[in-house]
Amino acid sequence: MTEIVNRVKESSLTSIDLADYKSKKKIVSVDIADVLWQGLALKEKDFRAWAKEHDWSSYSNKAVYVICSVDAIIPTWAFMLIGSKLHESGAFYVIGSKIDLEKSLIKSRISEDNLDDYKDGRVIIKGCADISSPEYAMSELIRYIQPVAKSIMYGEPCSTVPVFKRK
Repeated sequence: MTEIVNRVKESSLTSIDLADYKSKKKIVSVDIADVLWQGLALKEKDFRAWAKEHDWSSYSNKAVYVICSVDAIIPTWAFMLIGSKLHESGAFYVIGSKIDLEKSLIKSRISEDNLDDYKDGRVIIKGCADISSPEYAMSELIRYIQPVAKSIMYGEPCSTVPVFKRK
């Protein structure tokens, strides 16, 4: 009887699972609407007092998105002030939606990959993963690894769709 050989495992293919790019940080929000005067306007003195007294350390090592969930005009400096406080606390943050944050986390995680792992390689990006905005993650992976990869495919090793091949 002949031994069964896993040709995919023995090939020079590098498989990337999108699930590896899903952040493990806890995601929380800061909603400026919670500190508006009568839910309508931002009063600088009150806002600065809130920013000074707020427990920013509770955001340490978390992923934070900063929004205003009501229709109000918020001056740019207010977002800057919150960003400064979050930065000091060690939080990863974006000014925008939860999806914006998840995309930023994905991009950050992709940029941590060592490009030498893909140099002149044949790469397969697996598509089935529980990740927000998989199209975004895939396009960022392409942007990151295409300059060094020999070829990039989508799918599973047994059934791939060619995406890029260096000439």
